[in-house]
Amino acid sequence: MASPAICDRNNRNDGENGSWSMGLCGKVMNKVVEFPIKLKKLGQDDPRRVVHSLKVGLAVLLVSLLYYVQPVYNGLGDTTMWAVITVVVVFEFSVGATLGRGLNRILATFLAGALGFGVHHLASISGEIGHPILIGIFVFLLAASVTFIRFFPRMKARFDYGLLIFILTFCLISVSGYREEEILEMAHKRVSTILIGAFTAVFVCIFICPVWAGDDLHNLVANNIEKLGSFLEGFGDEYFKVAGNGESNRAHLQGYTSVLNSKQSEETQANFARWEPRHGKFRYRHPWRHYLKIGNLNQQCAYRIETLNGYLNSEIQTPLNIQSNKVQELCMKMSSESGKALKELAWALKTMTEPCAAASSHITKSRAAANNLTSMFRTSAAAAAGEGGYQVRLQDMVPAVTVASLLSDVVAYAEQIEKSIQELASFPHVQFKSAEPKTLQSCNTSSSNVGPHHVITMDRLASLQVQEPHKEIGTKLQRVSSAI
Repeated sequence: MASPAICDRNNRNDGENGSWSMGLCGKVMNKVVEFPIKLKKLGQDDPRRVVHSLKVGLAVLLVSLLYYVQPVYNGLGDTTMWAVITVVVVFEFSVGATLGRGLNRILATFLAGALGFGVHHLASISGEIGHPILIGIFVFLLAASVTFIRFFPRMKARFDYGLLIFILTFCLISVSGYREEEILEMAHKRVSTILIGAFTAVFVCIFICPVWAGDDLHNLVANNIEKLGSFLEGFGDEYFKVAGNGESNRAHLQGYTSVLNSKQSEETQANFARWEPRHGKFRYRHPWRHYLKIGNLNQQCAYRIETLNGYLNSEIQTPLNIQSNKVQELCMKMSSESGKALKELAWALKTMTEPCAAASSHITKSRAAANNLTSMFRTSAAAAAGEGGYQVRLQDMVPAVTVASLLSDVVAYAEQIEKSIQELASFPHVQFKSAEPKTLQSCNTSSSNVGPHHVITMDRLASLQVQEPHKEIGTKLQRVSSAI
């Protein structure tokens, strides 16, 4: 008879095993229930994913039917399955990606097949002993040289898949030709089936709900500019409200973070877009590479905005005695006017409309505010130096000067983005429509209210040049600037 202690231990172990089993079953059930919810959300985020999946299924179905058509099977045999394989590896989400992989596969297969047949013919002339030696030499040289070519950035960006298929096809045809007598027929069947599969994938991708990489790149760059503008429009109010111990609501300002990591996506879409034919508002030879220039400016501006956002989250804020009404007004004006300018430029790029004068007007106003703020800092520092002391502590001036400097950099990038969009509109293969007369009239009216300004950029306070009568003051000011 078992002792009570052993019985209690057994009961406890059974209870632990039972609870562990129930916990495992609960986790499995939760995963099963969550999986359809995740699938639904994935399709709702971008309905084109559902359409793409159906298109791939249709293309695979079409080429699979060839395997069951007796005349086709009699002509191609088991190599018909290469058509199915080609569709699976070629069909991509966008038209540009599908065209790029399809053309790469077709050209690489054709060239490698022809070269493989030529090497086989040359090796067969050398006799039984020289045949495998020559084939081995050619396989080594071509595989090594083509692999090295894949390291070139441009070749890797556009033809990496084709070079890989070139090596594979050449080796299959040249090496298998040593044991296969009908080498020409084998190469012909392989090329034919790959052509069938590639053309089927391209046809379905283009003519059934096409997804253009050029459209995605165009919208991505425009949306990134708009996100930067949205942050800048709300930064001034949010920063000074936080500094004044007001309530903080900055969740809506975080859209800019996606701009920081968009470089790789932009480069990939630009490479795909170069394969695409004329579509919609984009003509042949559209300058897709220029979008990368605009995207790079967006990212550089986003880095400055990331630093500005750090001041929103920082516990150390500018003291209220530094945040005079004039400084606050000028900083808020620089931020808001730059944001409005970027939003105008985003709208112009998205609609492919020539940038309105309103964007230039907003940039001019923000430049004028930067100029006035620079003069204010210079005058204040010069006056304090002339009195032989400083009105405020150095550490109290750093946040105000840094924020003003960052906002001045943002204004400079907004101006460069405007010039880049105007340059894009001036390309001969780009059609930017003119702004409507009402829009132009309103823009001219708003810009006429802005007087002439002598623009002074403020990258650093130390870059201020003090004129001749204030050399001693300038020396003290440079010391303060270098310390900052």
